[in-house]
Amino acid sequence: MDIAEVLTGLSTSESGIPGDAVEDRLSEYGPNEISRQKIEGWYVLFLKNFYNPFVGLLVAFAVVSFFLQEIQSVIILSVMIGISVLVRFSQEYRASRSFRHLSSLVQNKTTIRRDGVKQDVIFPDVVPGDIVLLCAGDMVPADVRLVTARDLFISQSALTGESLPIEKNDCSPFNKTSNAVTENVSVVLDLQNIVLMGTSVVSGTATGIVVGTGDSTIFGTMARSVLRRRAKTSFELGVNSVSWMLICFVLVMVPIVLLLTGLTKGSWLEAALFALSVGVGLTPEMLPTIVSANLALGAVRLSKKQVIVKRSSALQDLGAMDILCTDKTGTLTEDKVILEYHLNLKGDQDDEVLEYAYLNSYHQTGLKSLLDIAILEHQNPITAEEISKRFFKTDEIPFDFERRRMSVAVHQVLSGKDLLITKGAVDELLSISSQARIDGTIIPLDDKLRKEILEITGRLNDDGLRVVAVAYRELFTELHRTRSVSDEKDMIIVGYIAFLDPPKDSAIKAIKGLNNNGVRVKVLSGDNEIITRRVCRWVGMDVDELMTGDQIDRLTDDDLAEAAQRISVFARINPLQKARIVNSLKQRGHVVGYLGDGINDAAALREADVGISVNTAVDIAKESADVVLLEKSLLVLEEGVYEGRRMFGNIIKYVKIAASSNFGNVLSVVGASVVLPFLPMKPIQLLTQNLLYDLSQTAIPFDNVDKDFLESPRKWDSAGISRFMLLIGPISSVFDFVTFAMMWYIFKANSPSSVPLFQTGWFMEALLSQLFIVHLIRTRQIPFLQNRAAAPLMFGTLAIAAIGLYLPYSAFGNHIGLVTPEIRHRMRRLVKSGNIWLE
Repeated sequence: MDIAEVLTGLSTSESGIPGDAVEDRLSEYGPNEISRQKIEGWYVLFLKNFYNPFVGLLVAFAVVSFFLQEIQSVIILSVMIGISVLVRFSQEYRASRSFRHLSSLVQNKTTIRRDGVKQDVIFPDVVPGDIVLLCAGDMVPADVRLVTARDLFISQSALTGESLPIEKNDCSPFNKTSNAVTENVSVVLDLQNIVLMGTSVVSGTATGIVVGTGDSTIFGTMARSVLRRRAKTSFELGVNSVSWMLICFVLVMVPIVLLLTGLTKGSWLEAALFALSVGVGLTPEMLPTIVSANLALGAVRLSKKQVIVKRSSALQDLGAMDILCTDKTGTLTEDKVILEYHLNLKGDQDDEVLEYAYLNSYHQTGLKSLLDIAILEHQNPITAEEISKRFFKTDEIPFDFERRRMSVAVHQVLSGKDLLITKGAVDELLSISSQARIDGTIIPLDDKLRKEILEITGRLNDDGLRVVAVAYRELFTELHRTRSVSDEKDMIIVGYIAFLDPPKDSAIKAIKGLNNNGVRVKVLSGDNEIITRRVCRWVGMDVDELMTGDQIDRLTDDDLAEAAQRISVFARINPLQKARIVNSLKQRGHVVGYLGDGINDAAALREADVGISVNTAVDIAKESADVVLLEKSLLVLEEGVYEGRRMFGNIIKYVKIAASSNFGNVLSVVGASVVLPFLPMKPIQLLTQNLLYDLSQTAIPFDNVDKDFLESPRKWDSAGISRFMLLIGPISSVFDFVTFAMMWYIFKANSPSSVPLFQTGWFMEALLSQLFIVHLIRTRQIPFLQNRAAAPLMFGTLAIAAIGLYLPYSAFGNHIGLVTPEIRHRMRRLVKSGNIWLE
């Protein structure tokens, strides 16, 4: 099917669809989104919170209680499930709303033509029949049939996993079936005139017709197999490891308690209820809630600082990050390039050099760099109107990161000459130039002149200036043929353009702050080593040793991993080398973050543990990132690091509290079941105590974290948690056994009639000791004196303690078997008789 048939079939033209047809097509085809990208409704988010193993355990216990006709237990278990789900849902929903609002600020856009007018629209608004204009750095917004293509290379790694870009053109045949491109995915991927949603433009330019959107694209139909879930991060693996360790603990201990209680007490029904209640007490059902609440709160806090967290677990990866790799431009520098000099080969200001550079930047249709923008915004001797009268473009050869140059072919109207004008890295232009223009005379480019050129540009680099060379040649033969890289030869070099990219004042402070907090900053720059070294020195980085891309290519993976740990500055490296450095650091056990905003950063962003980009980045960089900064600043990133560690610290608090407290309770229950002739606490009392304890811990996400905890990267340490549990658990049991002894020997609660007194005593002591442990474990300092909990946690634990003390006096407390008046009367008798220590 040729272009005309495709246009007719989609009721469009090369000018694009009429503006008034857009709404009808959106209604017919729907927004250009695949199902997995659509934001879930609140009801879906709510129901998903029931899907976790801890809630599943509680549901199972509730079902067993129901069949045992323990309706009170069912009610309490239902309340516990409700609290766990609602707290988690409320925090996630709040974070979702905040994310949705800020995400609207960073939606990917594409350039389309409608009614003959170019305009930028967000991806969801693209409809079949739109004419799309693509250039380097763009994400392909839909399935597109190419109409024109110029040196177009597409990365299809999102669909095929293949890292090398594929060349596309508008030549191969095309068949349109319904709204999708074709049902044969492998055939579509091989078609030269089809580019697919989810792929990205590496280099070149193209225009095309949108033939499929949303779920009707190949990306949509392949979603289940191609959009594989990202490999679990260290944070997710750590949560899973701890969760299943605690679940296994529950599943092992419940049968043990059942057997011991049944054999020693003789009542298997009572033993089953007691074992079930112990199982509930051992279940850390608040862990998913605490994790989600911390992640959600962290995301909301960062959103207020103009940081968008696209992947919630990336927060912990920020906190665990010990190496940050970053590009130089815009991070260490102001991201505002200024054209300082336009020099001829003698080093003098020359407007002719500027005119050649201006023609090159003005006529290129690819992704305009900061250097192009600086040239176009400079006070040029010629205007756009004059250019259109004197020159018109006949072709172009787009920039790529291997050649590090780009060219445009123009026709000079007055002279009738055709010129190829090239600008790019100095060494690259020297390699394709054979002549030089000095004082209007063209002379051979010999070794002496090459050396002089390198000396002049070297001095400019030493002054912190970025230098781009400019060259041209006249085209004599085959004037109208398509130009290619092979035409970039025998060039005449005319001069240089020098740019200043001043360092940020905040960079020195930010790098120092990150280093002081255990995060080493490494610069991965495509710029030359001289200017990279100079800028890094300006911001206080160690540049005694620097490695270039050529040196990297000569190293094995092991040698590179060794060098990457030692060296902080890399220069003149390409995108694949950036990704290779990131991967080598990960292989040595580091948690690596990468901050970048260009198409050359996409591979490294995907490779990093946490990819960080900015709102002004190219589409593919934003799509590859886990975190998007609305302000490109290392100071903002430092806030993200602190928030990640704060969030992780509060999660670890809960895990340590739950693990140690639960282990201590098991020891107490097992010991009491063996030595006591009755149950140390009724099942309904255990459930009530656990409910109160859960309520007190809902405020943990709002708590403060010790300052020293925030000063270094933090990772999951399951072995350390186990050791902590084995050490602190028995200590908490000591309080329980002391309580048992006091109730048995001092309060004489050792007869069948005094069993309620014994159970009440342990109920109150166990609840208060658990609440005290919360404050003991939450800080390494002396609780209450050197370090106080945040107001929500302090109020929460005090409120639950007050409720626990009041319960024996309440009707509900009496209903579940608590007997406070007996304790009061017995205390009076013991004091009067002198049978209690009053000191």
